[in-house]
Amino acid sequence: MNETNAIELLQSLSDAVAQLAEKVSPSVATVGAGRRAGSGIVWSSDGHILTANHVLGRLTSVTVRLNDGRTFESKIVGRDHYSDVALLKIEAENLTPIQQGNSASLRTGQFVLAMANPMGQKASATSGIVTSYARSIQGWWGVMMENAVVTDARLNPGYSGGPLVDASGKLVGMNVAYFSSRGIAVSVDTLKEVLGKLSRDGKVKKGFLGIVTDSIDLPDEISKKPEIGQEEGLLVLSVEQGSPARNAGVTLGDIIVKLGDKPVASLYDLHRALRETQIGKATSLWVLRGEKLTELKVTPSETEE
Repeated sequence: MNETNAIELLQSLSDAVAQLAEKVSPSVATVGAGRRAGSGIVWSSDGHILTANHVLGRLTSVTVRLNDGRTFESKIVGRDHYSDVALLKIEAENLTPIQQGNSASLRTGQFVLAMANPMGQKASATSGIVTSYARSIQGWWGVMMENAVVTDARLNPGYSGGPLVDASGKLVGMNVAYFSSRGIAVSVDTLKEVLGKLSRDGKVKKGFLGIVTDSIDLPDEISKKPEIGQEEGLLVLSVEQGSPARNAGVTLGDIIVKLGDKPVASLYDLHRALRETQIGKATSLWVLRGEKLTELKVTPSETEE
């Protein structure tokens, strides 16, 4: 490739990225003001705005500034600390909702563009590639995230709550953190699931057992048993008085390996299984006592955050 062709190729790539940023900008909002300002995503034409829960802090209402300069006081429809997702509502017309993609088809090495507008003036952008997807991350910022999208896009302060889009401008995630030179985003598939619950209930209901646990490796002779089939479980360190676990007969030293039909090899697995278990409905909790697999019946209650 000669110099002229190389310059034309770089110019073409530069123009494509600039056009992509211009396309997505109308769907990027400012959430809050001053030092606490973050970004938001115009989710729907009826005024729903998506942002990161930690951007809101303890606020009960927050200002939303659209890319065209219009400013609105929003209502907080719902928020979920666990996934770091919050849903706002403004009374506005002529909105430009983000195009929603899916994260199941994401590939390592795929180009992504992260956008933000924390200053309320003009949207900013940074780009990178997907370095990994479908990771479970327990972050220093206080959330445990499943199916996280990890990129090498550098996220500056104020990028939390902003969109992560693919080369076509479709949303693949919402940016929430930057550490160890990696950007962390909640996947769009998770966003769709969480937002459905927030719009209906104002929160994501989660089951509660009332136990403290720690991961433990299972001995080979136990892990290889057909009825076990996993290398780790959760060792019960304490059981709260009057809790669902205590009522089910869970005792210190039990090793939890399954809740319902979901294998439990980590605290993340337990949280996920509890979210998929009906609150107030008895379900099977399988524990190892010594080398014996024991079935208990537990009725999770709803956790209070």
